[in-house]
Amino acid sequence: LNALDVAMFSALVDAGEELKSDTSVRAVVLSGEGRGFCAGLDFSGFQSMVGEGDGGGAGSRASGAVPEGRITHNGQQACWTWRELPVPVIAAVHGVAFGGGLQVALGADIRLVAPDVRMSVLEIRWGITPDMIATQVLPTLVGPDVAKELAWTGREVAGEEAVRIGLATRVCEDPHAEAMVLAEEIASKNPAAIRGAKHLIDFSLHATWAEGFAEERRVIGSLIGTPNQAEAVGAYFEKREPVFRDVEA
Repeated sequence: LNALDVAMFSALVDAGEELKSDTSVRAVVLSGEGRGFCAGLDFSGFQSMVGEGDGGGAGSRASGAVPEGRITHNGQQACWTWRELPVPVIAAVHGVAFGGGLQVALGADIRLVAPDVRMSVLEIRWGITPDMIATQVLPTLVGPDVAKELAWTGREVAGEEAVRIGLATRVCEDPHAEAMVLAEEIASKNPAAIRGAKHLIDFSLHATWAEGFAEERRVIGSLIGTPNQAEAVGAYFEKREPVFRDVEA
């Protein structure tokens, strides 16, 4: 069930860093092999994740230390790295997404879920708080009141309710197949415009109105008249598929 241990945290972080450096990447699908997306913390390796001198609790996850140049430790970065990617990230979630597994999914821009998915902010079961970005990201999706209810109770949420409360984007019988279709559609658009839209929407969450409007003007100014923008217009009027250049590093 893709439980999270030290190796899994590191692998997720490494995968995110590798994708960030690849300017040919236009969309990412994040999914789990087997019966579920991610069951959360692997308790067989629990002791290796217990911090020493930094609170000593399970909330330390893979590491309580924040590396230079980052705002996260490894457990947080395993989820946050998907937000740092300049391209859209689509999580295809089936089976269970518990605790840290749910928080990995929260790092995605879009969450497509199976009807019988089981999602839970499970940390309260173990007497701890969510510590892998959920307390910061979840309120922006479901509102602070629902975020508190989920964190305080640890109750499970299935597909339709997940969509209704904002935890998921939509329900799909086959989330992975639908995610691939969506990723392919996104990948067919001007990659600079796609990246610009992600940046602007995420920027708006923490900016003033004036800062957001100024950034919007900057981004649109950087797109108009570029070869990819001209290709989008030309392909539309010529009734052909566009051929876009990869973004520059």
